[in-house]
Amino acid sequence: MTIFALSTAPGRAAVAVIRVSGPGAAGALRMLTGREPPQPRHAALRRIVDPADGTLLDAALVLFFAGPRTETGEDMAEFQVHGGRAVVSGVLDALARLPGLRPAEPGEFTRRAVANGKIDLTAAEAVADLVDADTARQREQALAEADGAAARRYDGWRDALIGLMARLEAAIDFSDEDLPDGLLSGLEDEMTALAATIRAHLDDEGRAQRLREGLRVVILGAPNAGKSSLLNRLARREAAIVAEEAGTTRDIVEVTLDIGGFAVTLSDTAGLRQGAGAIEAEGMRRARALAGEADLRLILLDATRWAESRTAVDDLLDERALIVVNKTDLARPPDGESLAVSCANGEGLDTLVAAIAARLESLWRPGPAGPSHARHRAGLEQAVAALERAAVAGEAALAAEDLRLAATALGRLTGRVDVEDILDAIFARFCIGK
Repeated sequence: MTIFALSTAPGRAAVAVIRVSGPGAAGALRMLTGREPPQPRHAALRRIVDPADGTLLDAALVLFFAGPRTETGEDMAEFQVHGGRAVVSGVLDALARLPGLRPAEPGEFTRRAVANGKIDLTAAEAVADLVDADTARQREQALAEADGAAARRYDGWRDALIGLMARLEAAIDFSDEDLPDGLLSGLEDEMTALAATIRAHLDDEGRAQRLREGLRVVILGAPNAGKSSLLNRLARREAAIVAEEAGTTRDIVEVTLDIGGFAVTLSDTAGLRQGAGAIEAEGMRRARALAGEADLRLILLDATRWAESRTAVDDLLDERALIVVNKTDLARPPDGESLAVSCANGEGLDTLVAAIAARLESLWRPGPAGPSHARHRAGLEQAVAALERAAVAGEAALAAEDLRLAATALGRLTGRVDVEDILDAIFARFCIGK
């Protein structure tokens, strides 16, 4: 079946791209242009007509790509039409009426690319991540994985596993043959070392996944310290209600920002104090719960009520806390390691944004990134557990089964699961029966 879809965003635009993939791609070009497709990978200006009644739909660039050297591995066609809604809907309706064509399902172009071996599952996920990327850091990470960084790492570990499996399978299935000396020597140590390598990759505090999903920064402090004002200043809009009355914020108010290339959810919380009513107390409970989940806490102190505002948040000061002193237009804060700002006149806010970006960089950027998806982490944890069992199994058959489980877990990450790989390794490397 041949599929088609609008590849650019719907709505009015200068140009809209409609893609077609499958055995009927060339035929679709013939039917809608009345001419043979242009030479592969060469653009041509053609009149686009509705084959049902000959109505002129547009004059547009068309391209043809011959499979398998295409994105999906199939023949593909592109209609680069004018982006008006009437033009786009007219071309899509005309394609829908052609025999053997149907609208693509969500992600179907990429799914066909995976099925036809053009990309692996990790690259397919990276394509979705790239489309969803809101910041430079998310874009960089998605591009690296789309280029095969994760697949090369996982396939390298899987290749090492297959080598270990081949040696075990050789010892089990061909024990009467002339096998190489020292075939099983050091096998347990190699299993342990590989498990440690994968475990180290997992031990990244979820940096890559947090970078993809976005980091959480929470503003905390005593009532009337200026938390809502700070949120509004950083968001550059009136996202939270600001009032002189203490305890105005009862629930969590959130905005999404790009800070230094990091996707950040910034949260304003209820003021922390003693003797609050039931509703305000619930707000403070939620604030402290969110503080426990935060990647960075902005501890906001009031320069005009320094001691009181500091006491309310003393228990929240740790390595993931950044102390910020507000209302410096009214009072001078005590000397110390804190950032001075005035939400009233904006003084010090640029320095604060730079400090937030630097702190996020130090917390979440150093070292090699670990798995960026929960699916990857789960598969790697299964592989490590199986490897660690294999290293202490004692019996070759049990160890071989655990190694198979580990290899399968890694293979599922990229979509490459094939027992023939093990047989190929046995016969190619050890020349059994020679």
